[in-house]
Amino acid sequence: MNKNLIVWFSALLPWLAFSQGKVEGMVMDTSEGENNLGLSGVNVYWQDSQTGVVTDFDGKFSIPYLKDFNKLIISYVGYEPDTLTVNTPKYIRHTLKASNALDEVIVKKERDAIQKTFFSPSNVVTVNSAELLKAACCNLAESFETNPAIDVNLSDGLTGTKQIQMLGLTSPYLLITQENIPMVRGASQAYGLTFTPGTWIESIQITKGAGSVVNGYESISGQINTELVKPLTDKAIFVNGYANQNGRYELNTHFNKKLTEKLSAGFYVHGNTRTQKEDINEDGFLDAPLADQINIMNRWQYQDPEKGWVSFFNVRFLNDEKQVGQMDFNPDTDKFTTNSWGSEINTRRFDTSVKLGYVFPELPYQSFGFQTSYSLHKQDSYFGFGTYDIDHESLYGNLIFNSIIGDTRNRFATGITFAYDGYDEMVTGTDYSREDRSVGAFFEYSYENLEKVSLTAGLRVDRHNRLGTFMTPRFHIRYTPWEKGSLRGSFGRGKRAANIFAENQQLFASARKVNILDTDGNVYGLEPEDAWNYGVSFLQGFNFLNKKGDISVDYYITDFTNQVVVDWENPQEVSFYNLDGNSSAKSFQIELNYELLARLNFRTAYKYYDVSTDYQGGTLQKPLQAQHRFFINLGYVTKAKEDGAQWKFDYTLHSMGEMRLPDTSTNPDQYRLSDHSSPYNLMNAQITKVFSGKFELYLGAENISGVQQDNPVLAADDPFGPNFDTTIVYAPIMGRMFYGGFRFKI
Repeated sequence: MNKNLIVWFSALLPWLAFSQGKVEGMVMDTSEGENNLGLSGVNVYWQDSQTGVVTDFDGKFSIPYLKDFNKLIISYVGYEPDTLTVNTPKYIRHTLKASNALDEVIVKKERDAIQKTFFSPSNVVTVNSAELLKAACCNLAESFETNPAIDVNLSDGLTGTKQIQMLGLTSPYLLITQENIPMVRGASQAYGLTFTPGTWIESIQITKGAGSVVNGYESISGQINTELVKPLTDKAIFVNGYANQNGRYELNTHFNKKLTEKLSAGFYVHGNTRTQKEDINEDGFLDAPLADQINIMNRWQYQDPEKGWVSFFNVRFLNDEKQVGQMDFNPDTDKFTTNSWGSEINTRRFDTSVKLGYVFPELPYQSFGFQTSYSLHKQDSYFGFGTYDIDHESLYGNLIFNSIIGDTRNRFATGITFAYDGYDEMVTGTDYSREDRSVGAFFEYSYENLEKVSLTAGLRVDRHNRLGTFMTPRFHIRYTPWEKGSLRGSFGRGKRAANIFAENQQLFASARKVNILDTDGNVYGLEPEDAWNYGVSFLQGFNFLNKKGDISVDYYITDFTNQVVVDWENPQEVSFYNLDGNSSAKSFQIELNYELLARLNFRTAYKYYDVSTDYQGGTLQKPLQAQHRFFINLGYVTKAKEDGAQWKFDYTLHSMGEMRLPDTSTNPDQYRLSDHSSPYNLMNAQITKVFSGKFELYLGAENISGVQQDNPVLAADDPFGPNFDTTIVYAPIMGRMFYGGFRFKI
């Protein structure tokens, strides 16, 4: 497809859209008095029709006006439902009354733990806290075990750090944000997902394909945005304790206080430790790192809806220490010696952010927002005799203005972005320090006709000191061919500077020699990565035997015009070079969700990946990537009693097909692997006993069938020799693991 035509098409198509009436508004909670706190997740729909929406995180909604219907129903769990008579398109500010003020009993259905929207032009899946509680969910990296949209893999045979993939591509190709501020990037790519505790997460939005131009140019395969718990709506006190049989202990505490009618504050503390040494496979190496982490966040929320202001201020400090290597390694006596092979990875991180929003009281469709963040990330680490130290200082700012063109069916967002990244990076004595600076402007148009067509088209232009000046177009469209059907299409461009060492830190835990084969580019001598993503998806809701369900099918292609190829095919080295030829990732997924019985939910998915790259030695499938994956999740909850007591049961199966393994044919016989791994099944389960709305206990098991990779550490008997390698990991290292914990909240 001609790229210039795509750019012009995405810029001009918005002006071809037409308008029609819409009812917009905000749903609030009367119990908050003058605060008028917006309620998220409220159902808003026309009586006797199939047209409905759910309010966003600020309680706002937009629904098409249907002249054949005039009864608008607003309902939410725990609140008295209301029916409004609406005869013309207009703006509505409505408050709901808590149901505990009523004498009668109200029976409602709770929101789904995973929500898919039928009306958004983008393919977005929202995972709320109910879904996160189905597993131990100790941190963000472990939050996707019950969700087929994201794949979770181990990165190496030492740290046990979980890495995520989407559409067949690893996390660096995802834009990972925290409340729409870029978060896991640069120096934090390898371990940053473990720096957000699971209890801090209110919800996760997963966007497949090219993201919004408002959030930047780096998104290639999609975006993951986490919303943190809010001081105003989180529990006043929350305590979560966790322990497993392998010596991992964790404690989370939340303390929230409403200081005034408009100001609330939260103080959150997370700590985890592992002091127990485990070597279940008896190869002489720790199966999981010895670790200590302390993570503290202070969060302030100010909200004055009458004057239109809302703001958040965050400040956080983290200290994370890991020790990996051989069982008898002692850093005090064995560091930088051949007594025993070992490694330490110590990270200190400070970050702060401010979000400020203003809605014009007389023009509720018009607003501006400002986001800014600063972080300082310091990692000191060594692996055997090699060292890797990186300091990453980052400053980010984004100013956004939202308004309409003519009427509220035609919206736009425009603004400017500034970003600075300073890297002090040392790789075994070689200095790779550098600075990245960029400034950009964007414009995004949205047309909403929830009955038939909605679209979003955006274009941004950025100037980067090392990537040059470039344009990033993005386009999403949604069409409703029939009732409960949603057909989507999208395309977009993404561009990024690859941080080859920070993103591939597992290579340091091996005897491989590092080669950078190109030297003419501006990024480690390499050219920036540049890719186009195209995708189509279809979502169909249905009712069968009086039970609701949905089925979705999507197909995405990511086509690289340039990529930094990470070539592991020589077992004695790893090479980085610019793509010469083709590289693409093709992803197909079909998913079914259905309520089998009352409170028994079934979710299953099949995924197929074709991820191939032209290496110097020929075209190969991506290593350590299962082409075929199968997923099943079953969740059952008993009927809750008046005090909230109930049981919850959850079971998940991941079936992994064979994976191509990097070539080891030139190794000695005892250190050679087969060309492909064997398929395996991974099963997890959890039981939760809710005693009341204040206290619950949970017990669970991971890897129930005890699947283990036989040789995750090649040449474990000769760690200082030429064949030592911990990078070829395709299956769990630890066997069956049991855990338990509690949650207390008031």
